[in-house]
Amino acid sequence: MSPTAVFPETTGGLANAAMKHTIEKTAPSLKSMTNGTYSSLAELDAGKLTFTPNLNPKSVPELDSPEVWSQSVCSDHMITCAWTSTAGWHAPRLQPYGPLSLMPTASVLHYATECFEGMKVYRGFDGRLRLFRPDCNARRMLRSATRIALPAFIPEEFEKLVMALVSVDGEKWLPKSRPGSFLYIRPTMIGTGAALGVQRPKEALFYIILCCFPPFDDPRGTVTADPTHTTDAGIPAAPMRKPGLRLLASKDDMVRAWPGGFGYAKVGANYGPSLIAQGEARERGYDQILWLLGKHSEVTEAGASNFFVVWRTREGQLQLVTAPLGDKVILEGITRKSVLELARERLGEELECVERKFTMNDLVVAIEEGRLIEAFSSGTAFFISPISEIHYRAKDLDIPLETGVSGKYAALIKNWLQNIMYGKEDHPWGVVVEEESLEV
Repeated sequence: MSPTAVFPETTGGLANAAMKHTIEKTAPSLKSMTNGTYSSLAELDAGKLTFTPNLNPKSVPELDSPEVWSQSVCSDHMITCAWTSTAGWHAPRLQPYGPLSLMPTASVLHYATECFEGMKVYRGFDGRLRLFRPDCNARRMLRSATRIALPAFIPEEFEKLVMALVSVDGEKWLPKSRPGSFLYIRPTMIGTGAALGVQRPKEALFYIILCCFPPFDDPRGTVTADPTHTTDAGIPAAPMRKPGLRLLASKDDMVRAWPGGFGYAKVGANYGPSLIAQGEARERGYDQILWLLGKHSEVTEAGASNFFVVWRTREGQLQLVTAPLGDKVILEGITRKSVLELARERLGEELECVERKFTMNDLVVAIEEGRLIEAFSSGTAFFISPISEIHYRAKDLDIPLETGVSGKYAALIKNWLQNIMYGKEDHPWGVVVEEESLEV
């Protein structure tokens, strides 16, 4: 594996040196990233996995039930693996789902030494279970972990552990009677070292859980009240659904990430401080914050998702545009990566894919001149979600939805991705997981 597979090209200086040093110490077999230095610490090894079945299994909630929408119901098992600075990675365990034990002085509780991933496992229409590009998630979590002073690991071992959990719980929690459904996968690493003091944690815990999750990409959109919509008797009608996501543009008093920071890493510190703005947006009837940056209001991300626009240039060129990764502000989303690669491969003759900085003024002018075709967000949770409205500087900017509920290109790319995820298209991105019948 090459160093650029983990480190952003622009990561340099102190941060780059520290991340490489972490790999040298905790995952020395990734020697192409290091100077060949080796450590005696044990590396993450899925081959040492032990299994303790859950003797008190839970029932699986119905699709679209309140339990699913609570996003708190997890499957019967979880994977845990401890790390210590003296021994390295311990043997991973596939065990009953349950609470974690932490000391009050644990590093994660004081210094935000935490990172995570967002993945899904899909029940295909052919009856098989699939992951979507798990190698990309593994590499991104390695990058996040080393950025936040947590131990490194071999990405292939990460993938094997994810597959082990999915293979055991998938049969029950994603039954073949529910094709087209999914579970959310949350791999997480936390610093557990029980000591105060601003320092690298000397202990860590890696764990993986499966969670029941609702679909957030429903094209029916959000429920909104329309005072002009009344019954025949002149009585205000029930709230209507407005298709697409409604975004509230951030103001100068808050940014999500900044150049030279850690927006490119999936660490909890990127999310917690943004929740107050997200909550305020929803209080005002919007779905997410459209995060802007700097005095020119550069467009970065929509909530925790990447943001795309399709427009025509003044010269008539049709473009798919999204913010670039170079200054470490933008998270390299797996869905983002896949959107760009599919668009370049399958739409290259009609649509130019461009990764560049653009501003809200660029977007406003494109709307005023009739050049904006559509906008959408991409991510694991919200998948491909069309945007119908952006509130910016006291104005509501209407975004076209060609089909009534989505833009043409968002719908097309979303369909291609779903076909891969659910087995309608045989593609190397869709990784089949063999299931194990669990007998307790």
